[in-house]
Amino acid sequence: MKKIDYKEIEGKSLAYYGLLGGLGLIILIALLAVYRMEHEGHYITGMTNQIVWGMPHVFAVFLIVAASGALNVASIASVFKKAAYEPLARLSGLLAIALLAGGLVILLLDLGRPDRLIVAMTYYNFKSIFAWNIFLYTGFFAIVGVYVWFMMDHNMYKFKKKAGLAAFIWRLILTTGTGSIFGFLVARSAYDAALMAPMFIIMSFAFGLAIFILVLMASYKWTGRELGDDILVRLRGLLGVFVAAVLYFVAVYHLTNLYITEHHGVEKFILLEGGQFTQVFWIGQIILGGLLPLALIYAPGVRDSRQVLGLICGLIIIGGLSSMYTIIIGGQAYPLVMFPGYEVSSTFFDGVVSNYTPSSYEVALGLGGVAIAMVIVAFLIKVLPFLPASLADKQ
Repeated sequence: MKKIDYKEIEGKSLAYYGLLGGLGLIILIALLAVYRMEHEGHYITGMTNQIVWGMPHVFAVFLIVAASGALNVASIASVFKKAAYEPLARLSGLLAIALLAGGLVILLLDLGRPDRLIVAMTYYNFKSIFAWNIFLYTGFFAIVGVYVWFMMDHNMYKFKKKAGLAAFIWRLILTTGTGSIFGFLVARSAYDAALMAPMFIIMSFAFGLAIFILVLMASYKWTGRELGDDILVRLRGLLGVFVAAVLYFVAVYHLTNLYITEHHGVEKFILLEGGQFTQVFWIGQIILGGLLPLALIYAPGVRDSRQVLGLICGLIIIGGLSSMYTIIIGGQAYPLVMFPGYEVSSTFFDGVVSNYTPSSYEVALGLGGVAIAMVIVAFLIKVLPFLPASLADKQ
């Protein structure tokens, strides 16, 4: 195989510093939002005692899931031995670490008492999936970090495939753990499903790859490096398979729930009578995030358009956030089924569909996590050789 020439980006232009400045401003606004929420209390947000996971969790879980999927390109190169993806493996590993870091920062800052994380890291309840995830997230940083190190160190390069296999297995376990957070919550009608874990895995493939393609195209366009059509055609085709698979799993999930009588109520709520949640599901998740990207990927007239590919990736990201919104917030909004077959009402909002309106503080915190991930990528590709000097098509 021809040796790949990796080079750092120059990173001295006004545009580069403008990018870092813009991302830094978003992070500053997020920190100000966190400060306000911590000192005023979460009552200023849209979250309540009924909906305790709000918009920050939508962004956080999306980024955590996407982190696993962003590593997919490196896994294809190392585990499945596809040489065409080898030049992209370093960037894939870096993006995976950055996205996970951004997602976890959001969760940390939304705890209300970030210092309580010390308790979660020193006292474990192994009956809780949340305790498991402490190990899964820290393990992901460690294993992928070693994997990237082996890819970049000539002396350790011979161990790269073994490290890649370990990272591939760990990322599947991590996403299974994230999906199982919801699948194990039997008290919530919308969550109680073993299909959550594999559905989150295939969602990670689509969301992570969409972000990876956007970062790849932006990195090469803004630095003036050559990016050939061959690799983009490959990534576009792979993206189409993942988007179709996501739609398949979503359909199976809802059809399974429709078959089970006890889930008819929540399905009617999400699919027909849920107001904003029904709109987000059909418009955001299914149409904008699934059917439209799939149609554009395979439309004959726009297959070679990079602008359309960027649009496709943007739509998939919107669909991913919509998916998390429907699952996380819509699942909490539907009332707990405490006594099946009976109507329950009380002064504690039992039997009542909960209302939720995201606040600007929550959105700012979520965007701050995204900005942190992008700053990590933008800074490290300047100081370390993550990007090939050229990805031109072979002559």
